[in-house]
Amino acid sequence: MKKYLTILSLLFLTAFSLAAQTSFQVIPPRNVIAGNRFAVTYRLSNGEGTSLNAPAISGCKLLNPQPGVSTSQSYQIINGQASSSSTVEYTFIYRAEEEGTFTIPAASIIADGKKLTSQPAKFTVLPADKATQGQQQGGYGYGYGRQPQQSVHVDDMASQDDTSHPISKDDIFVRIILNKSHAYEQEAIECTIKLYTKFQRINSFMMTSPPTFDGFLIEEVDTQAALNAVENYKGQNYVTAVLKKCIIFPQKSGKLTINSGKYDLSVVQIERVSNGWFISGRPVEKDVHLQPFTSTVDITPLPEPRPAGFDNAVGSFTFESRLSPEKLKTGEAASLEYIVTGTGNIKYLHEPKPELPTEFEQFTPKTDYRTRVSGATVTGTMVVDYTLVPQSVGTFRIPDQKFIYFDPAKRSYVTLTAPGYTMDIAKGSGTSVSAEQMEIEAKNTDILHIKTGAKNLSKVHQPVIFNWWYWAVPVLLVLALVTAVLVYGRQVRLNADVAGRRNARANKVARRRLRAAEKFMKARQPEQFYEAMLKAMWGYLGDKLSMPVSQLTRQNILETLLSRGVTQENADKVIEVLDQCEMARYTPDSSSEASVEALYEEATRTINSLEKSKFNKK
Repeated sequence: MKKYLTILSLLFLTAFSLAAQTSFQVIPPRNVIAGNRFAVTYRLSNGEGTSLNAPAISGCKLLNPQPGVSTSQSYQIINGQASSSSTVEYTFIYRAEEEGTFTIPAASIIADGKKLTSQPAKFTVLPADKATQGQQQGGYGYGYGRQPQQSVHVDDMASQDDTSHPISKDDIFVRIILNKSHAYEQEAIECTIKLYTKFQRINSFMMTSPPTFDGFLIEEVDTQAALNAVENYKGQNYVTAVLKKCIIFPQKSGKLTINSGKYDLSVVQIERVSNGWFISGRPVEKDVHLQPFTSTVDITPLPEPRPAGFDNAVGSFTFESRLSPEKLKTGEAASLEYIVTGTGNIKYLHEPKPELPTEFEQFTPKTDYRTRVSGATVTGTMVVDYTLVPQSVGTFRIPDQKFIYFDPAKRSYVTLTAPGYTMDIAKGSGTSVSAEQMEIEAKNTDILHIKTGAKNLSKVHQPVIFNWWYWAVPVLLVLALVTAVLVYGRQVRLNADVAGRRNARANKVARRRLRAAEKFMKARQPEQFYEAMLKAMWGYLGDKLSMPVSQLTRQNILETLLSRGVTQENADKVIEVLDQCEMARYTPDSSSEASVEALYEEATRTINSLEKSKFNKK
């Protein structure tokens, strides 16, 4: 019996191995500095290989002809289906002898009787620091290790981590990088604010003054500020992190200035300590205050004369229209759409204004922007939907619609035309009015008929100044003016108090989000329910406590609630609700309908308790 089980197990494992696809790929280094070592790794998945030889790379020297080999295997069962995979990695160590861009040639391996070949890959060797050239031989380099788990090494910056080396403005700074220094008004410009540092460790980082973009509209790009790349700048190698990236659109011509903002951070240096015969080092934190970096862009005004109908659209676009349906009866609705597609300041375009027949009842157009950042600009679509309801019978013409934009690449204006439509309107079930009748009615509205009959004229001999209302009107006007000034002043103060407005609307926003969570609860969708509950609680606490998202931690919330006069019991309930939501969100299978309802009731009671609590001022 045991023999049969062993045979069945081998058959299953063999079937799993055959089902998995065999592949062979190269993992090039991410960052390499001239004179340093780096690794090139070949990964063989789901197979056993032989006859792998290290390829010769131009400008680099192979240090180990025999590769380092590491293997890994995994087995998993998902929905009753078992699968397995194996990985073998072969690592060769090279030393970069020259700077430049080099190609790793294709390598081949024999796996399970088949010859597999990797794709060539390129990488860049950065020049060594000018101040340390000649000291780089034998260094460890930036690119040592595999790319997916690669860490950035900064061994040739060791002098910057020593307290004997004073921190200078060239050791750590912020730059503004623009993809163009000259542009037209409304033309997209890619702006990147990047941190450059020679220090391996940064313990804290805080923005004390945000970047400013005076004269620009900005479109944010999601970034993660992490030290994850090496760049050679002015002969020196720095570890870099993107602090902010956005697409900016200049709104006026001339020289416009961008300010990077101010930042406070602490770096770690090593202080050498002598203990008799031995010398050791201990980490020492140093505070650094980064001053703002500015960059100027020359903005050229759009050419004159600007064509009639031009509405500041700059980029490259297409324009079309759609009408549905084209055959109507009076009282029925039609949809007239104008679609602008392309790249540029599409998010800031104004909707086209067609000349529609007066016999059509018109509604406020619905405008939908679907945009995304693509490279150094913004691309997407603007759809403007007009709803039309004809009120009279006849044949009507919707004229062609023009869309004019400026193309920076062509340096000229481009006119696009969307076709118009001829509509035959039939009589509907309701009462319709002919075009001739509407024209007659329109003419009769400008002159009214002379009234006839007794006029009941009377002559007033009393002067107007003896009427009570003559003196009451100025007093009422003064009172109205004073009231308006007081109301306006109060509104200005309320608008200036951003934290107060967030606090005042915290309960209203939380109620709306709790209603959304209640819908998911009734629909028995626990995952969406817990996500909505977390949004409601985190959003409520952020608004109520006037705390930014980056500071919303359990410890900060608990300390702030206690400092603002909330009882320990209510504060603990808030943390308990957050913990229950987090735990249930990642273990949805463990939650029952009763526990979901109990959590919803507990969150509602907690918010009600906080609303009834009297918060102390900060």
